Amino acid sequence: MATNPLPQFPPGFLWGVSTSAHQIEGAAAERAPSVWDAFTAEPGRVKDGSTAAVACDHYHRFAEDVRLLAGLGVDAYRFSVSWPRVTSPGGLDFYDRLVDALCAAGVRPVPTLFHWDLPAELDWLERDTAERFAAYAGTVAARLGDRVTKWITLNEPAEHTLLGHALGVHAPGRRLLFDALPVAHHQLLAHGLAVRALRAADAADIGIANSHGPTRAASPAAEDVAAADFYDLLLNRLFADPVLLGRYPEGVEALMPGDVGADLEIIGEPVDWYGVNYYQPTRVGAPEGTEIDFGGVRLPAELPFTVHPLEGHPVTDFGWPVVPEGLTELLTGFRDRYGERLPPVVITENGCSYDGIDDQERIAFLDGHVRALHRAWEQGVDVRGYFVWSLMDNFEWAEGYARRFGLVHVDFDTLERTPKASYHWLRDALRARSRG
Repeated sequence: MATNPLPQFPPGFLWGVSTSAHQIEGAAAERAPSVWDAFTAEPGRVKDGSTAAVACDHYHRFAEDVRLLAGLGVDAYRFSVSWPRVTSPGGLDFYDRLVDALCAAGVRPVPTLFHWDLPAELDWLERDTAERFAAYAGTVAARLGDRVTKWITLNEPAEHTLLGHALGVHAPGRRLLFDALPVAHHQLLAHGLAVRALRAADAADIGIANSHGPTRAASPAAEDVAAADFYDLLLNRLFADPVLLGRYPEGVEALMPGDVGADLEIIGEPVDWYGVNYYQPTRVGAPEGTEIDFGGVRLPAELPFTVHPLEGHPVTDFGWPVVPEGLTELLTGFRDRYGERLPPVVITENGCSYDGIDDQERIAFLDGHVRALHRAWEQGVDVRGYFVWSLMDNFEWAEGYARRFGLVHVDFDTLERTPKASYHWLRDALRARSRG
């Protein structure tokens, strides 16, 4: 178990934990359906056949969960607002109660407006969805903006595009491959429109949560380097460049729908900070013409790259390599690539899947990644916060309930919450920080 004190970050640095609505709220019958409800109802879509109809029942047990947050001693709680719930009668009342409870507990509410649970009647292939998202963002800000002082527009549009629309292993289950690019563009447009809508509602301190990781070529061979560069473009630059630079990587703009130049002016609306979800680097080589398993996802042979195992590192129960130094590498690379266009950075997700309540592996993982983040700060990256994924075990999308990312164990039969060793470790580390 790691026992050394956590490194000191600048004053005002935010320590937090993250969750998402569909993964914890339950109470599915008390809101409109989402694309994930339709997806999980199809046999074979979720590995254990489960759904998020109940999940952690956070909708009815949020007061207990806020007490866990207060006991943990974090500064902030990143949750997501369910768009389908907001469109349902009384849906915003729940977030009113949650935000009030957080404020009373001294925990800063940090809502994410979209974390993959699109209303079932909408489609990211349609441009109109971006405009409807902006209207929804304005509605939420009008209701919660008197107490919420930090906002996130979208969570991981790259994964929602790739897994949900290109490969079909997440909702809505489409296998469009590169025909899914309009989904990426419309999500980015939704982000830019939402930034404007939030500011029109006098909201401030707005960011986006994009997933990123270093891409490493499988070998120095030219074909492996080219494949890795293409993968990096798809998973990193395609979603960072438009937000931070106001342009797509070379060659991408022509593939996008609509008046892309005008849209990029909206997408590039300056953000106050940039959120990074970091889990692992990826080792990529030239296409080999065979389907492979990548973290439980079957990648089709027709993709112009092959993802290889990253050897020489321990792995989580999910099979993901544990590479804390990849976070330093990623952030210093962003510093070099974007320069003055990179705003302050917040790690909006970082975590790992391990079973057990005495989760010493998770403690070592978090300790290592916090220190890697501190090294990035020492090297000139303006880092402003770190959010652990996740507060509690939850519905892990197509994996169902088989993967446990929480600091708090949830018994999905009784819904009893039990803080794990990692919860107590982080609580004690944060207390020591406050005493220091």
